[in-house]
Amino acid sequence: MNELYAQHFEELARFCTMLCRDGEKGADLAQETFLKALEHTEQLMPLSEEQRRAWLYRTAKNLFMDEARRNTRFLKRQQQLYEGEGFEESGFAQVETTLLLLRLPPDVRTMFQMRYLEGYSAAELAEIFHMPAATVRTKLSRARQLLKKEISI
Repeated sequence: MNELYAQHFEELARFCTMLCRDGEKGADLAQETFLKALEHTEQLMPLSEEQRRAWLYRTAKNLFMDEARRNTRFLKRQQQLYEGEGFEESGFAQVETTLLLLRLPPDVRTMFQMRYLEGYSAAELAEIFHMPAATVRTKLSRARQLLKKEISI
């Protein structure tokens, strides 16, 4: 696996940077691709060098597309939220909802919206935010407590 990394990382990182249009995100995507390769070592070893290279590029592209889809879903839901969908049925006005969510710290607010408006699971959020799922659940629980407290005031 070290050999695969040494042979392809720089080239793959340039490809990922081109996809992301951001050097730092591109390097992260390349690293994530090699983590996937580690998970699939048994599948990759019997392949030819050309096939392994193709697998890396296809995996990087798929990871990029998955992230783009998640971002698109999130942005659509954000737009719906700010247009009044989602919480209107509960009796909250758009402005009240926005102000209520703004009471949460930015990272927790994003996590809260992704969990309860987008439907991401705690495990998915843990992977996205690079933290244990238990930590995600704790942060969400505290956010719910804070929002309940704010609503009752």
